[in-house]
Amino acid sequence: MRAGIVPTCMWQSRLTRAQQTAAIIQEQSFADVPLRTCEMLNEGVPCRNIPERSDWQPRDYQTFQDSARIEAAFRKHIHRALPSSSSSSSAHEVDTEIIVCHANVIRYFVLRALQLAPEAWLRLGLRNCSLTVLEMLPNGRVSLRTLGSEGHLPAACLTDN
Repeated sequence: MRAGIVPTCMWQSRLTRAQQTAAIIQEQSFADVPLRTCEMLNEGVPCRNIPERSDWQPRDYQTFQDSARIEAAFRKHIHRALPSSSSSSSAHEVDTEIIVCHANVIRYFVLRALQLAPEAWLRLGLRNCSLTVLEMLPNGRVSLRTLGSEGHLPAACLTDN
């Protein structure tokens, strides 16, 4: 996160690991930032993956249920920055939110935000507790600033599912 920027809100999924992580983040860095829960951020299968993997085949009903929920979460949480009331054409209101959720959801959000094929979500590797930063401007420009940064974690703590 850029220096001097304070998040307006922190979102967590309903799942235990995300809630534990969000509590640590809030306690250590953002005690005054409201923490909200959104069940739509729970882990799941965001869509079919292409190419399909022989070692993992989710059931069709699981993909059907999860994909609608995760797409709704994307539409709720990932959006353009609000235009600024400033006269500068490049100015934008900074609306920084922290989302504490799960790798499948993050991978899907990143690909959708960048207007890339979301079916490639399993091609992106993320470690548990890694940081991803997306920047969305009022003009519609989206930049992936960081994907899966793990430098804040000791090597012994690096895990993935």
